[in-house]
Amino acid sequence: MSQSHQQPALSKCPGCEEPPVAGDLFCGACGYDLSAVPARPDDRPTMAITVPPAAPAGEAVRWPTAEETDSSDVPAPVVRPADVPGTDSGSRPLTGPGTPDAESGPGAASPSGPVRTGGPDSAAARVRHDDRADPGGAEASGDFALAAPDPRAPEHAAALAAAPAPGAKVCVACRSGRVDADGYCENCGHAQPRERDHMEQELDAVAAVSDRGLRHHRNEDSFAVSSTALPDGSPAVVAIVCDGVSSASRPDEASAAAASAANEALLESLPRGTHPQQAMHEAIVAASEAVNALAREPAGAREHDAHRHQNAPACTLVGAIMAGGLLIVGWVGDSRVYWVPEDRTQPTARLTEDDSWAAQMVAAGLMNEAEAYADERAHAITGWLGADAYELEPHTAAFKPDRPGLVVVCTDGLWNYAESAEEMAAAVPAAAREQPLHAARALVGHALDGGGHDNVTVALLPFAVRPQGAGSACDTV
Repeated sequence: MSQSHQQPALSKCPGCEEPPVAGDLFCGACGYDLSAVPARPDDRPTMAITVPPAAPAGEAVRWPTAEETDSSDVPAPVVRPADVPGTDSGSRPLTGPGTPDAESGPGAASPSGPVRTGGPDSAAARVRHDDRADPGGAEASGDFALAAPDPRAPEHAAALAAAPAPGAKVCVACRSGRVDADGYCENCGHAQPRERDHMEQELDAVAAVSDRGLRHHRNEDSFAVSSTALPDGSPAVVAIVCDGVSSASRPDEASAAAASAANEALLESLPRGTHPQQAMHEAIVAASEAVNALAREPAGAREHDAHRHQNAPACTLVGAIMAGGLLIVGWVGDSRVYWVPEDRTQPTARLTEDDSWAAQMVAAGLMNEAEAYADERAHAITGWLGADAYELEPHTAAFKPDRPGLVVVCTDGLWNYAESAEEMAAAVPAAAREQPLHAARALVGHALDGGGHDNVTVALLPFAVRPQGAGSACDTV
Protein backbone atom coordinates (compact mmCIF):
# COMPACT_ATOMS: atom_id res chain seq x y z
CA MET A 1 0.00 0.00 0.00
CA SER A 2 1.45 3.31 -1.06
CA GLN A 3 1.94 6.11 1.37
CA SER A 4 1.57 9.86 0.73
CA HIS A 5 4.32 12.12 2.00
CA GLN A 6 3.24 14.80 4.54
CA GLN A 7 3.98 18.41 3.58
CA PRO A 8 6.56 19.66 6.11
CA ALA A 9 5.61 22.59 8.35
CA LEU A 10 7.31 25.92 7.55
CA SER A 11 9.01 27.98 10.23
CA LYS A 12 8.75 31.20 8.17
CA CYS A 13 7.17 32.41 4.96
CA PRO A 14 9.46 32.11 1.93
CA GLY A 15 8.14 35.48 0.66
CA CYS A 16 8.33 37.79 3.70
CA GLU A 17 10.00 35.54 6.28
CA GLU A 18 7.11 36.08 8.78
CA PRO A 19 6.09 32.99 10.83
CA PRO A 20 2.86 31.56 9.34
CA VAL A 21 -0.14 30.43 11.36
CA ALA A 22 -0.40 26.66 11.64
CA GLY A 23 -2.79 25.19 9.04
CA ASP A 24 -2.86 28.34 6.81
CA LEU A 25 -2.51 27.75 3.08
CA PHE A 26 -1.55 31.40 2.43
CA CYS A 27 0.69 33.80 4.36
CA GLY A 28 -1.39 36.29 6.34
CA ALA A 29 1.27 39.02 5.85
CA CYS A 30 2.10 38.83 2.14
CA GLY A 31 -0.35 36.26 0.72
CA TYR A 32 2.41 33.81 -0.38
CA ASP A 33 1.02 30.44 -1.46
CA LEU A 34 2.47 28.20 1.21
CA SER A 35 1.23 25.05 -0.55
CA ALA A 36 3.58 25.77 -3.46
CA VAL A 37 6.70 25.13 -1.41
CA PRO A 38 8.32 21.96 -2.84
CA ALA A 39 8.82 19.05 -0.54
CA ARG A 40 12.33 18.10 0.41
CA PRO A 41 13.46 15.15 -1.70
CA ASP A 42 14.08 11.90 0.08
CA ASP A 43 17.73 10.95 0.48
CA ARG A 44 17.79 7.67 -1.37
CA PRO A 45 21.33 6.49 -2.16
CA THR A 46 21.59 4.78 -5.53
CA MET A 47 24.34 2.40 -4.47
CA ALA A 48 24.30 0.16 -1.47
CA ILE A 49 27.19 0.60 0.89
CA THR A 50 28.73 -2.68 1.99
CA VAL A 51 29.96 -2.62 5.53
CA PRO A 52 32.55 -5.26 6.28
CA PRO A 53 31.53 -7.62 9.07
CA ALA A 54 32.80 -6.61 12.43
CA ALA A 55 35.35 -8.74 14.22
CA PRO A 56 33.82 -11.20 16.70
CA ALA A 57 33.30 -9.71 20.15
CA GLY A 58 36.11 -10.36 22.50
CA GLU A 59 38.60 -11.16 19.69
CA ALA A 60 41.21 -8.45 19.42
CA VAL A 61 42.92 -7.70 16.13
CA ARG A 62 46.40 -9.13 15.99
CA TRP A 63 48.66 -6.43 14.61
CA PRO A 64 51.84 -7.85 13.06
CA THR A 65 55.14 -6.88 14.54
CA ALA A 66 57.65 -4.97 12.48
CA GLU A 67 60.37 -6.99 10.86
CA GLU A 68 64.00 -6.14 11.32
CA THR A 69 65.64 -3.76 8.87
CA ASP A 70 67.92 -5.16 6.23
CA SER A 71 71.31 -3.93 5.04
CA SER A 72 69.70 -0.99 3.20
CA ASP A 73 68.67 0.57 6.59
CA VAL A 74 65.12 0.96 5.24
CA PRO A 75 62.51 -0.37 7.74
CA ALA A 76 60.38 -3.18 6.39
CA PRO A 77 56.64 -2.39 6.04
CA VAL A 78 54.62 -3.02 9.19
CA VAL A 79 51.26 -3.81 7.57
CA ARG A 80 50.77 -5.61 4.27
CA PRO A 81 47.62 -6.47 2.31
CA ALA A 82 45.61 -9.29 3.90
CA ASP A 83 47.44 -9.01 7.23
CA VAL A 84 44.21 -7.65 8.77
CA PRO A 85 40.90 -9.59 8.40
CA GLY A 86 38.37 -7.89 6.12
CA THR A 87 36.49 -8.15 2.82
CA ASP A 88 37.40 -7.16 -0.72
CA SER A 89 35.22 -5.18 -3.20
CA GLY A 90 33.26 -8.34 -3.99
CA SER A 91 32.40 -8.97 -0.28
CA ARG A 92 34.76 -11.97 -0.22
CA PRO A 93 36.79 -12.44 2.95
CA LEU A 94 40.46 -11.64 2.62
CA THR A 95 42.80 -14.51 3.40
CA GLY A 96 44.36 -13.92 6.77
CA PRO A 97 47.80 -14.77 7.96
CA GLY A 98 48.54 -18.36 8.61
CA THR A 99 45.59 -19.76 6.62
CA PRO A 100 45.95 -22.85 4.43
CA ASP A 101 45.52 -20.73 1.24
CA ALA A 102 48.60 -18.66 1.85
CA GLU A 103 50.85 -20.87 -0.24
CA SER A 104 53.05 -18.05 -1.40
CA GLY A 105 53.96 -16.95 2.11
CA PRO A 106 52.48 -15.37 5.22
CA GLY A 107 49.53 -13.10 4.53
CA ALA A 108 49.34 -13.71 0.75
CA ALA A 109 45.90 -13.78 -0.86
CA SER A 110 44.91 -16.86 -2.83
CA PRO A 111 45.07 -15.88 -6.51
CA SER A 112 42.31 -16.76 -8.93
CA GLY A 113 44.73 -17.40 -11.82
CA PRO A 114 48.39 -17.88 -12.64
CA VAL A 115 50.81 -15.51 -10.98
CA ARG A 116 54.50 -14.87 -11.38
CA THR A 117 56.73 -15.04 -8.38
CA GLY A 118 60.10 -13.57 -7.67
CA GLY A 119 62.13 -16.73 -7.95
CA PRO A 120 62.44 -20.37 -6.99
CA ASP A 121 61.96 -19.62 -3.27
CA SER A 122 58.26 -18.99 -3.71
CA ALA A 123 57.44 -20.19 -0.21
CA ALA A 124 59.23 -17.17 1.22
CA ALA A 125 58.25 -14.68 -1.50
CA ARG A 126 55.02 -12.71 -1.75
CA VAL A 127 52.90 -12.60 -4.91
CA ARG A 128 53.85 -9.83 -7.42
CA HIS A 129 52.68 -8.70 -10.81
CA ASP A 130 56.12 -8.37 -12.35
CA ASP A 131 59.29 -10.37 -12.70
CA ARG A 132 62.50 -9.31 -11.05
CA ALA A 133 65.94 -10.53 -11.90
CA ASP A 134 67.06 -9.75 -8.35
CA PRO A 135 64.39 -10.92 -5.84
CA GLY A 136 65.95 -9.08 -2.96
CA GLY A 137 66.95 -5.87 -4.74
CA ALA A 138 63.86 -3.75 -5.32
CA GLU A 139 61.80 -5.30 -2.53
CA ALA A 140 64.50 -4.84 0.09
CA SER A 141 64.89 -1.17 -0.87
CA GLY A 142 61.15 -0.49 -0.68
CA ASP A 143 60.85 0.40 -4.43
CA PHE A 144 58.31 -1.05 -6.84
CA ALA A 145 59.80 -2.92 -9.77
CA LEU A 146 58.90 -1.50 -13.20
CA ALA A 147 56.65 -3.50 -15.49
CA ALA A 148 58.57 -2.16 -18.54
CA PRO A 149 62.35 -2.57 -18.84
CA ASP A 150 64.26 0.05 -16.91
CA PRO A 151 66.78 1.64 -19.30
CA ARG A 152 69.23 1.81 -16.42
CA ALA A 153 69.03 -1.92 -15.79
CA PRO A 154 71.88 -4.16 -16.96
CA GLU A 155 69.56 -6.37 -19.00
CA HIS A 156 68.29 -3.35 -20.99
CA ALA A 157 71.85 -2.24 -21.71
CA ALA A 158 72.61 -5.75 -22.92
CA ALA A 159 69.60 -5.59 -25.26
CA LEU A 160 70.89 -2.35 -26.77
CA ALA A 161 74.33 -3.85 -27.21
CA ALA A 162 72.76 -6.82 -29.02
CA ALA A 163 70.77 -4.56 -31.39
CA PRO A 164 71.30 -4.73 -35.18
CA ALA A 165 74.66 -5.83 -36.48
CA PRO A 166 76.89 -3.35 -38.33
CA GLY A 167 75.50 -2.61 -41.77
CA ALA A 168 71.91 -3.50 -40.83
CA LYS A 169 69.22 -0.83 -40.91
CA VAL A 170 68.59 0.78 -37.52
CA CYS A 171 65.32 2.45 -36.51
CA VAL A 172 65.43 6.24 -36.78
CA ALA A 173 63.08 6.55 -33.78
CA CYS A 174 64.46 4.25 -31.05
CA ARG A 175 67.95 3.84 -32.57
CA SER A 176 68.07 0.26 -31.31
CA GLY A 177 65.54 -1.82 -33.26
CA ARG A 178 66.16 -3.71 -36.47
CA VAL A 179 64.10 -2.64 -39.49
CA ASP A 180 62.24 -5.49 -41.17
CA ALA A 181 61.64 -6.00 -44.88
CA ASP A 182 58.35 -4.04 -44.73
CA GLY A 183 60.10 -0.91 -43.42
CA TYR A 184 58.97 -1.09 -39.78
CA CYS A 185 61.06 -1.27 -36.60
CA GLU A 186 60.85 -4.67 -34.90
CA ASN A 187 61.38 -2.98 -31.53
CA CYS A 188 59.03 0.03 -31.46
CA GLY A 189 57.00 -0.49 -34.64
CA HIS A 190 57.91 2.93 -36.08
CA ALA A 191 57.57 3.23 -39.87
CA GLN A 192 60.91 4.12 -41.43
CA PRO A 193 61.38 6.81 -44.07
CA ARG A 194 62.09 5.38 -47.49
CA GLU A 195 65.61 5.79 -48.75
CA ARG A 196 64.52 7.79 -51.80
CA ASP A 197 62.37 10.24 -49.85
CA HIS A 198 65.45 12.41 -49.41
CA MET A 199 68.81 11.77 -51.11
CA GLU A 200 72.04 13.76 -51.09
CA GLN A 201 75.43 13.23 -52.70
CA GLU A 202 78.51 15.42 -52.92
CA LEU A 203 81.74 14.96 -54.88
CA ASP A 204 84.65 17.38 -55.22
CA ALA A 205 83.09 19.31 -58.10
CA VAL A 206 79.38 18.47 -57.99
CA ALA A 207 76.56 18.05 -55.46
CA ALA A 208 72.95 16.90 -55.80
CA VAL A 209 69.88 16.74 -53.55
CA SER A 210 66.51 15.09 -54.21
CA ASP A 211 63.40 15.29 -52.03
CA ARG A 212 59.92 13.74 -52.14
CA GLY A 213 58.27 17.13 -51.61
CA LEU A 214 55.18 17.86 -49.54
CA ARG A 215 52.35 16.45 -51.67
CA HIS A 216 53.61 13.25 -53.34
CA HIS A 217 53.50 9.89 -51.56
CA ARG A 218 56.92 8.89 -52.96
CA ASN A 219 59.92 10.34 -54.75
CA GLU A 220 59.78 9.57 -58.47
CA ASP A 221 62.91 11.62 -59.28
CA SER A 222 66.42 10.20 -59.46
CA PHE A 223 69.92 11.48 -60.12
CA ALA A 224 73.50 10.32 -60.69
CA VAL A 225 76.66 12.39 -60.24
CA SER A 226 80.20 11.21 -60.96
CA SER A 227 83.63 12.25 -62.15
CA THR A 228 86.19 10.65 -64.42
CA ALA A 229 89.20 11.63 -66.51
CA LEU A 230 89.64 12.22 -70.21
CA PRO A 231 92.50 10.51 -72.10
CA ASP A 232 94.74 13.56 -71.55
CA GLY A 233 94.19 13.30 -67.77
CA SER A 234 91.95 16.34 -67.48
CA PRO A 235 88.86 15.90 -65.29
CA ALA A 236 85.31 15.37 -66.50
CA VAL A 237 82.32 15.90 -64.21
CA VAL A 238 78.88 14.43 -64.91
CA ALA A 239 75.40 15.16 -63.52
CA ILE A 240 72.23 13.34 -64.68
CA VAL A 241 68.75 14.22 -63.35
CA CYS A 242 65.59 12.24 -64.23
CA ASP A 243 61.91 12.87 -63.44
CA GLY A 244 59.47 9.95 -63.56
CA VAL A 245 56.20 10.53 -65.44
CA SER A 246 53.56 10.17 -62.73
CA SER A 247 50.81 9.04 -65.10
CA ALA A 248 52.92 6.06 -66.23
CA SER A 249 53.54 2.76 -64.49
CA ARG A 250 56.52 2.53 -62.10
CA PRO A 251 57.85 6.05 -62.73
CA ASP A 252 60.27 5.74 -59.82
CA GLU A 253 61.89 2.70 -61.44
CA ALA A 254 62.03 4.44 -64.81
CA SER A 255 63.90 7.47 -63.48
CA ALA A 256 66.34 5.31 -61.50
CA ALA A 257 67.06 3.07 -64.49
CA ALA A 258 67.59 6.04 -66.82
CA ALA A 259 69.91 7.94 -64.47
CA SER A 260 72.02 4.86 -63.79
CA ALA A 261 72.28 3.83 -67.47
CA ALA A 262 73.21 7.33 -68.68
CA ASN A 263 75.83 7.75 -65.99
CA GLU A 264 77.42 4.36 -66.73
CA ALA A 265 77.50 5.11 -70.45
CA LEU A 266 79.32 8.40 -69.87
CA LEU A 267 81.84 6.86 -67.50
CA GLU A 268 82.59 4.27 -70.17
CA SER A 269 82.78 6.55 -73.21
CA LEU A 270 84.50 9.72 -71.90
CA PRO A 271 87.76 8.00 -70.84
CA ARG A 272 87.90 6.42 -74.33
CA GLY A 273 88.15 9.87 -75.89
CA THR A 274 84.58 10.16 -77.24
CA HIS A 275 83.68 13.81 -77.74
CA PRO A 276 81.54 14.91 -74.75
CA GLN A 277 78.61 15.98 -76.97
CA GLN A 278 78.58 12.64 -78.78
CA ALA A 279 78.96 10.85 -75.45
CA MET A 280 75.90 12.71 -74.11
CA HIS A 281 73.84 11.66 -77.14
CA GLU A 282 74.85 8.01 -76.68
CA ALA A 283 74.09 8.20 -72.94
CA ILE A 284 70.52 9.38 -73.61
CA VAL A 285 70.02 6.51 -76.05
CA ALA A 286 71.33 4.05 -73.42
CA ALA A 287 68.96 5.53 -70.84
CA SER A 288 66.04 5.15 -73.25
CA GLU A 289 66.86 1.47 -73.80
CA ALA A 290 67.00 0.90 -70.03
CA VAL A 291 63.53 2.39 -69.58
CA ASN A 292 62.16 0.45 -72.55
CA ALA A 293 63.42 -2.77 -70.95
CA LEU A 294 61.16 -2.17 -67.93
CA ALA A 295 58.10 -2.46 -70.18
CA ARG A 296 59.23 -5.93 -71.28
CA GLU A 297 59.45 -7.27 -67.74
CA PRO A 298 56.84 -9.90 -66.70
CA ALA A 299 53.54 -8.78 -65.26
CA GLY A 300 54.58 -9.90 -61.78
CA ALA A 301 57.05 -7.02 -61.62
CA ARG A 302 54.12 -4.60 -61.74
CA GLU A 303 52.00 -6.12 -59.00
CA HIS A 304 53.15 -3.55 -56.43
CA ASP A 305 51.81 -0.74 -58.66
CA ALA A 306 48.50 -2.31 -59.68
CA HIS A 307 46.52 0.88 -58.97
CA ARG A 308 48.13 2.60 -61.97
CA HIS A 309 47.25 2.09 -65.61
CA GLN A 310 49.62 -0.47 -67.10
CA ASN A 311 51.14 1.85 -69.68
CA ALA A 312 54.88 1.80 -70.26
CA PRO A 313 57.21 3.23 -67.60
CA ALA A 314 58.47 6.67 -68.63
CA CYS A 315 60.62 9.56 -67.43
CA THR A 316 62.39 12.71 -68.57
CA LEU A 317 66.16 13.23 -68.53
CA VAL A 318 68.52 16.19 -68.39
CA GLY A 319 72.28 16.03 -68.00
CA ALA A 320 75.42 18.16 -67.98
CA ILE A 321 79.11 17.40 -68.59
CA MET A 322 82.01 19.69 -67.69
CA ALA A 323 85.10 18.56 -69.63
CA GLY A 324 87.98 20.24 -71.47
CA GLY A 325 86.64 23.75 -70.83
CA LEU A 326 83.30 22.84 -72.41
CA LEU A 327 79.85 22.60 -70.90
CA ILE A 328 77.71 19.96 -72.64
CA VAL A 329 74.01 19.65 -71.92
CA GLY A 330 71.52 17.04 -73.14
CA TRP A 331 67.83 16.50 -72.46
CA VAL A 332 64.53 14.89 -73.35
CA GLY A 333 61.43 16.31 -71.63
CA ASP A 334 60.92 19.38 -69.49
CA SER A 335 63.75 19.22 -66.93
CA ARG A 336 66.17 22.13 -67.33
CA VAL A 337 69.73 23.46 -67.13
CA TYR A 338 70.45 27.07 -66.03
CA TRP A 339 73.68 29.06 -66.14
CA VAL A 340 74.29 31.42 -63.20
CA PRO A 341 77.55 33.46 -63.49
CA GLU A 342 79.63 34.08 -60.41
CA ASP A 343 79.33 37.79 -61.07
CA ARG A 344 75.61 38.27 -60.61
CA THR A 345 75.72 41.52 -62.58
CA GLN A 346 76.35 39.43 -65.71
CA PRO A 347 73.44 37.87 -67.61
CA THR A 348 72.06 34.49 -66.63
CA ALA A 349 70.66 31.99 -69.13
CA ARG A 350 68.45 28.93 -69.52
CA LEU A 351 70.36 26.42 -71.67
CA THR A 352 67.54 23.98 -72.54
CA GLU A 353 64.16 24.18 -74.29
CA ASP A 354 61.25 22.18 -72.88
CA ASP A 355 59.63 19.32 -74.75
CA SER A 356 56.19 20.55 -73.69
CA TRP A 357 52.90 21.83 -75.05
CA ALA A 358 53.66 25.37 -73.87
CA ALA A 359 57.06 25.44 -75.59
CA GLN A 360 55.49 24.23 -78.83
CA MET A 361 52.86 27.00 -78.71
CA VAL A 362 55.54 29.63 -78.19
CA ALA A 363 57.79 28.19 -80.93
CA ALA A 364 54.88 28.17 -83.37
CA GLY A 365 54.07 31.79 -82.55
CA LEU A 366 50.54 30.89 -81.44
CA MET A 367 50.99 32.25 -77.89
CA ASN A 368 53.49 34.30 -76.00
CA GLU A 369 55.33 32.65 -73.11
CA ALA A 370 53.12 34.14 -70.40
CA GLU A 371 49.94 32.96 -72.12
CA ALA A 372 51.31 29.49 -72.87
CA TYR A 373 52.49 28.75 -69.35
CA ALA A 374 49.25 30.07 -67.86
CA ASP A 375 47.30 27.42 -69.77
CA GLU A 376 46.37 24.22 -67.92
CA ARG A 377 48.03 22.20 -70.71
CA ALA A 378 51.37 23.98 -70.29
CA HIS A 379 53.20 21.13 -68.56
CA ALA A 380 51.99 18.34 -70.85
CA ILE A 381 55.26 16.91 -72.15
CA THR A 382 55.80 16.07 -75.81
CA GLY A 383 59.06 14.15 -75.38
CA TRP A 384 60.08 11.46 -72.89
CA LEU A 385 61.97 8.21 -72.48
CA GLY A 386 59.78 5.12 -72.64
CA ALA A 387 58.51 2.36 -74.86
CA ASP A 388 55.42 4.38 -75.78
CA ALA A 389 57.37 7.52 -76.83
CA TYR A 390 56.52 8.56 -80.38
CA GLU A 391 60.14 9.01 -81.42
CA LEU A 392 63.32 9.48 -79.43
CA GLU A 393 64.90 12.86 -80.23
CA PRO A 394 67.80 13.55 -77.85
CA HIS A 395 68.72 17.24 -77.67
CA THR A 396 72.35 18.18 -77.05
CA ALA A 397 74.21 21.49 -76.98
CA ALA A 398 77.78 22.54 -76.26
CA PHE A 399 78.83 25.80 -74.61
CA LYS A 400 82.18 27.37 -73.78
CA PRO A 401 81.67 29.78 -70.85
CA ASP A 402 84.15 32.65 -70.72
CA ARG A 403 83.75 33.31 -67.00
CA PRO A 404 83.24 31.21 -63.83
CA GLY A 405 79.74 30.35 -62.83
CA LEU A 406 77.35 27.70 -61.63
CA VAL A 407 75.47 25.11 -63.66
CA VAL A 408 72.01 24.27 -62.23
CA VAL A 409 70.49 20.97 -63.43
CA CYS A 410 66.96 20.47 -62.09
CA THR A 411 63.49 19.00 -62.50
CA ASP A 412 60.31 21.06 -62.80
CA GLY A 413 59.74 20.50 -59.08
CA LEU A 414 62.30 23.30 -58.60
CA TRP A 415 61.91 25.54 -61.64
CA ASN A 416 58.14 25.79 -61.11
CA TYR A 417 59.10 28.09 -58.20
CA ALA A 418 61.92 29.91 -60.09
CA GLU A 419 60.97 29.72 -63.74
CA SER A 420 62.97 32.46 -65.40
CA ALA A 421 66.76 32.55 -65.41
CA GLU A 422 66.67 35.69 -63.27
CA GLU A 423 64.41 34.06 -60.69
CA MET A 424 66.65 31.00 -60.54
CA ALA A 425 69.75 33.17 -60.07
CA ALA A 426 68.02 35.03 -57.24
CA ALA A 427 67.23 31.73 -55.49
CA VAL A 428 70.82 30.43 -55.73
CA PRO A 429 72.84 31.31 -52.58
CA ALA A 430 75.78 33.67 -53.08
CA ALA A 431 78.36 31.10 -51.90
CA ALA A 432 77.00 28.29 -54.10
CA ARG A 433 80.28 27.73 -55.96
CA GLU A 434 82.19 27.23 -52.71
CA GLN A 435 79.43 25.24 -50.98
CA PRO A 436 77.44 23.41 -53.68
CA LEU A 437 75.79 20.91 -51.32
CA HIS A 438 74.59 23.67 -49.01
CA ALA A 439 73.28 25.59 -52.01
CA ALA A 440 71.48 22.51 -53.38
CA ARG A 441 69.78 22.05 -50.02
CA ALA A 442 68.77 25.71 -50.02
CA LEU A 443 67.23 25.39 -53.51
CA VAL A 444 65.24 22.32 -52.43
CA GLY A 445 64.10 24.31 -49.39
CA HIS A 446 63.06 27.15 -51.71
CA ALA A 447 60.75 24.75 -53.57
CA LEU A 448 59.36 23.28 -50.35
CA ASP A 449 58.70 26.75 -48.96
CA GLY A 450 56.86 27.56 -52.17
CA GLY A 451 54.50 24.62 -51.68
CA GLY A 452 56.47 21.51 -52.60
CA HIS A 453 53.75 20.23 -54.93
CA ASP A 454 56.15 17.97 -56.83
CA ASN A 455 59.30 15.96 -56.23
CA VAL A 456 62.33 18.28 -56.19
CA THR A 457 65.79 17.39 -57.55
CA VAL A 458 68.73 19.66 -58.29
CA ALA A 459 72.42 19.13 -59.11
CA LEU A 460 74.96 21.97 -58.98
CA LEU A 461 78.26 22.00 -60.91
CA PRO A 462 80.64 24.89 -60.15
CA PHE A 463 82.33 25.88 -63.44
CA ALA A 464 85.83 27.30 -63.02
CA VAL A 465 87.47 29.19 -65.88
CA ARG A 466 89.75 32.18 -66.18
CA PRO A 467 87.96 35.35 -67.29
CA GLN A 468 88.81 36.05 -70.94
CA GLY A 469 87.34 39.48 -71.38
CA ALA A 470 83.86 40.71 -72.10
CA GLY A 471 81.30 38.78 -74.00
CA SER A 472 78.24 36.67 -73.52
CA ALA A 473 78.13 34.29 -70.60
CA CYS A 474 77.85 31.26 -72.87
CA ASP A 475 78.81 30.81 -76.49
CA THR A 476 77.23 27.87 -78.30
CA VAL A 477 79.79 25.66 -80.05
